[in-house]
Amino acid sequence: MQQDNSGSYRVRVYYEDIDLGGIVYHSKYLNFCERARSEIFFSKGKSPVDGEYHFVVKHIDADFIASGHFEELLEVRTEMTKKRRVSLLLTQSVYNTDDEVKLFEMRVQLVCMRGEKMAAIPAGMLDVFE
Repeated sequence: MQQDNSGSYRVRVYYEDIDLGGIVYHSKYLNFCERARSEIFFSKGKSPVDGEYHFVVKHIDADFIASGHFEELLEVRTEMTKKRRVSLLLTQSVYNTDDEVKLFEMRVQLVCMRGEKMAAIPAGMLDVFE
């Protein structure tokens, strides 16, 4: 996965990502989005785990719009749509880079955890998404 200048992340579709029909297997879109969220931190010299603090997925609402295929280059775009004291709502969209067709979109609610308890999001973790 690589970051481009616009802040989005690109991923190539490998053989391991496709099903018998040659299209991207549905669960792989979740993997691509998870990696993109981690890359947001890495691109800013940070980690998605900050001491005892980390995010967990609380809820996902996903739309499978079109099919991705073997060898295509996809772009994952992430936007923070809502922030609260202990949670964030992000919209992540996956596009084919050749024709800008949107393949997948999900709204994911992340909850900040300190150990095994919900906690206020530390400023250093929050500013990564702003």
